[in-house]
Amino acid sequence: MNQQPSFQAEMKRQFAVRVLRQDRPGLPSYWQTFSLEYESQMNVTSVLQRIAALSQTASGQRVAPVAYDANCLEEVCGSCTMLINGRVRQACSALVDRLLAERPGEIELQPMSKFPVIRDLVVDRRRLFRALEKLQCWIPVDGYYDAGPGPRQSQEQQQRAYPLSECMSCGCCLEACPQYAKVELEKQPGEAPEHFSARQDVAFDNAFIGAHSMSQVVLINSHPTGQMAAGKRIDSLIAAGGIQNCGKAANCQAVCPKEIPLMTSWARAGRAATLHVVKKFFDG
Repeated sequence: MNQQPSFQAEMKRQFAVRVLRQDRPGLPSYWQTFSLEYESQMNVTSVLQRIAALSQTASGQRVAPVAYDANCLEEVCGSCTMLINGRVRQACSALVDRLLAERPGEIELQPMSKFPVIRDLVVDRRRLFRALEKLQCWIPVDGYYDAGPGPRQSQEQQQRAYPLSECMSCGCCLEACPQYAKVELEKQPGEAPEHFSARQDVAFDNAFIGAHSMSQVVLINSHPTGQMAAGKRIDSLIAAGGIQNCGKAANCQAVCPKEIPLMTSWARAGRAATLHVVKKFFDG
């Protein structure tokens, strides 16, 4: 009986959620604060769902729901990546209990700073995927007929490759990287979408690729079938914006939610690039 009032007080406890909002690309950002009732076992995605249902700031102002990305809700797709209390991570795996223990009474949400904001917490990650295209991070096939079993890989090769295959292209490594600077172009009046996209590709291709795509090159080039096009990938890897721009800060590995050994990948990529250049020099 004596514990009942305390339990009810906990259930009615309020906490604040500060959200950095932006109505559309190019407009200034602004802060809004929401007040929510505490519930156990909440994550940041459920916080945003309750804000959408409330659609009202702590001061009573009626507002549009906060825009955000979400998909798998189990830290697999990477789409809900944002800055939570100043740290880049996924909203679906950020637990409110732990966040409030770190910063009592308040949670702060911001969009990633290295990508153009579309609206509120939604950012345009096209540059991230463009790097995968530039480096051809896939194994090409010449048809979809049954070609029989592929080359076998040893258990040791599989164990080295599996951690790299866990990358979900979330962008955490890029957000934390001091060499990865934001690239944002404005569409010119009357400019066709395909022309704007082509301009973006040129700008993205000359900017730093980042850790995610580099590590995928290491993964694909380690596959027996992927090795057939390894030279082309390494040529792209050492082109403008390539691995030579890495400052070895190791922030990428520190923030990776999958704990991918990205610094090991950087070392493997550097060694492969050196051998590739030396071989090309002597082969003419």
